[in-house]
Amino acid sequence: MKKIFVFMAIMACIMTSCTKPRKVLVLYYSQTGTTQVVAEELQKQLGADIERIEAVVPYDGDFGATIERCGKERESGEVPEIKPIQANLADYDVIFLGYPIWFGTYAMPIATLVGENDFAGKTIVPFCTFGSGGLNTSTEALKEALPKANILQGYGVRSARVEAAPKELDRFLIESGFKEGNVAPLPDYSEQVPVTEEDSLIFDAACSGYQFPLGTPVTVGKRQTGGSTDYRFNVRSIGFDGKEGTSVIFVTVGNEEGAKPEFTEVVR
Repeated sequence: MKKIFVFMAIMACIMTSCTKPRKVLVLYYSQTGTTQVVAEELQKQLGADIERIEAVVPYDGDFGATIERCGKERESGEVPEIKPIQANLADYDVIFLGYPIWFGTYAMPIATLVGENDFAGKTIVPFCTFGSGGLNTSTEALKEALPKANILQGYGVRSARVEAAPKELDRFLIESGFKEGNVAPLPDYSEQVPVTEEDSLIFDAACSGYQFPLGTPVTVGKRQTGGSTDYRFNVRSIGFDGKEGTSVIFVTVGNEEGAKPEFTEVVR
C-alpha cells in the first residue's frame, strides 16, 4: 500500500509540473535609454520582472561628460552610490544583468551593484550595449567580481543597430534555453584567408563611419546564413597606448536588395 501511495505522489507531481520554474529578473542600468530598449525587449520576450538601477547622483550630460566622470572614478577607486534595489534578489533564480559599456567594461553603477551583492548561487546572464564592443571583457570582469555566481554567455548589441535586438534576442533566448522555439543553427565561419580588394571595400563601408579608427583588415572568414552574409575580419590596429595590436571585427550584409554592410562587434 505504501508503494502505491509513493507512486501516486510521483505521478501527481509530474502531472502538476511540481518542478519549480525558474524565476527571472531583468535588472539593468541605462543612461541614455538604449540599454533600456534591450531590457524591455527581454522582459517582453521572457515575461520576466524588470527593474532599472539608478545612480543617486545621475550621470548627466553628453558622452564626453560621462566618460570624464567615469575616468575620475576609476582612477580614484570610487564607485557611485545607487538607489536601493526594490526587488528581493533572493526570490530570483536567473538575473539578466544589463549595462552600457564604459572603458571596455560594465558601467560604474554596475560596479557598485556587484560590490554590494555577491549573487551567490544565482545564474547571471549579461547583456550590454556598446559603441564597438565589450561583451567579452565585461563578462570576464563579472566572473572575477562574482565568483559565487554562475555567469553565462550573454548578449551584446551596438547602440547604432539596437533595432536588430528583437530578432537577435529571439535567437539568443531560444539557443540559450530560456525560451521555447526552434532556430536553424548558424554555420561556422570559413577558414581565415587574406582579404581581397572586394573584402576591403566591404570592411571600409561598414567601419569607416565609426568615430575611431578600427584598423586594417588582414584576413577574413565568411559564412552564409538565411538572411545575410557575415564576415569575421582579423584586423591590425594601433591602440590608444600607441602599441600595435590585433582585434576581430564582425561585419554583416543583409541579403535584401540595397543592404549596406554594418559592423556588429569588435572583440579585442
